[in-house]
Amino acid sequence: MGKDAKAGGKGKGKQAGGSDEAASSKGKGKAGKAADGLGTCTYVKARHVLCEKQGKINEAYKKLQDGWLSNGDKVPPAEFAKIAAEYSECPSGKKGGDLGWFPRGKMAGPFQDVAFNTPVGVTSAPFKSTHGYHIILSEGRKN
Repeated sequence: MGKDAKAGGKGKGKQAGGSDEAASSKGKGKAGKAADGLGTCTYVKARHVLCEKQGKINEAYKKLQDGWLSNGDKVPPAEFAKIAAEYSECPSGKKGGDLGWFPRGKMAGPFQDVAFNTPVGVTSAPFKSTHGYHIILSEGRKN
């Protein structure tokens, strides 16, 4: 009896009460996320800095931190563009790292994940992709 009650209680409890509540709160959560566009948009507008070496991307990020991030400020796109022009090894660096609008599915795994999950106006922490090390500044979202 102990075994049946335990197993039955666990299974039924999770399925009946737990998942209904979870499903309804998840539904609300998703609606909230859709409102700010995180993770649900189809296109993102972003700038980035790309460096082959981790030391170089960390140097670029330190400049962003010293100027804005450590004070809790957002990096102005024009200032991010200067850092991109100075540090980025991507051809987009000449355009201030501007990648323009790109659809979900166009960029490689980690880059897409960060780009589509960074709120508008926010600068990502440095991260690694197959191309090297990046910092992303999210500039917009649309469906």
